[in-house]
Amino acid sequence: MKLRVATYNIHKGVMGLRKRSRVHDLRLGLHAIDADICFLQEVQERNERLARRPGHHNGTQLDVLCTGSYLHRAYGMNAVYPHGHHGNAIVSRHTIGQYLNHDISDHVLENRGLLHAISHIETTRGSVDIHLINTHFGLIKRSRVRQAEFLIDFVRAEVPAGAPLIIAGDFNDWQRGVDEVLHRDLDVVEAAADFNRRQQRRRRFDRLMPWRERRPLVARTYPSVMPWLTLDRIYVRGFRVREVRVPRGIEWAQRSDHMPLIADLEVA
Repeated sequence: MKLRVATYNIHKGVMGLRKRSRVHDLRLGLHAIDADICFLQEVQERNERLARRPGHHNGTQLDVLCTGSYLHRAYGMNAVYPHGHHGNAIVSRHTIGQYLNHDISDHVLENRGLLHAISHIETTRGSVDIHLINTHFGLIKRSRVRQAEFLIDFVRAEVPAGAPLIIAGDFNDWQRGVDEVLHRDLDVVEAAADFNRRQQRRRRFDRLMPWRERRPLVARTYPSVMPWLTLDRIYVRGFRVREVRVPRGIEWAQRSDHMPLIADLEVA
């Protein structure tokens, strides 16, 4: 069974100094990605200030983003303020059963969450339950390490050892300290790193065949105007990574300060 997943920090659906709404552009972007499951961060489900502006969309951000594509969703509220709230969301073409949001905030200045959902997928060989975890880690390294330790303990306690697992989100881990912790203590594969390793082996072979097209290495998603940092990641267990890519272009840069990270997977 093949599955396309994407992780995307949508920057609360606004861009620029005037906080112009980009939700409809983001919806077009999700349609272009054509993923089966999307892990979204910084989804602003309520903003009364924007709602009063002329031309603002009707309904919540998820109502707009899911139109025509995603029948199933899970939302975890992380930050609450007088005029609204935002958090993480998982939108899917497959059934989402139970889901629960967990507060992993490490200090009062950053509200962070871990959204866990179980998606029930029908295949030609029967049904399978896939555990989905969407998270957005903090800006301080020690906070990220503690949040990674919470994630590890949570997976060990709540996810059966043999169950397929996808962990995706904005890890803010430019120093790769969290990446080391997850690889050390969880039996997961980082999709982009796995794909790039195979690309490197292919490039060594391609030196003997210079006429072959060389695919670029991928993973850099931030900032969207000139991606340099690998903040957004997809970790998998029980899947083979077929391809990973990051779209490019000015249209994507205008949608959010992050680029989406897209992975094509196959159940191992």
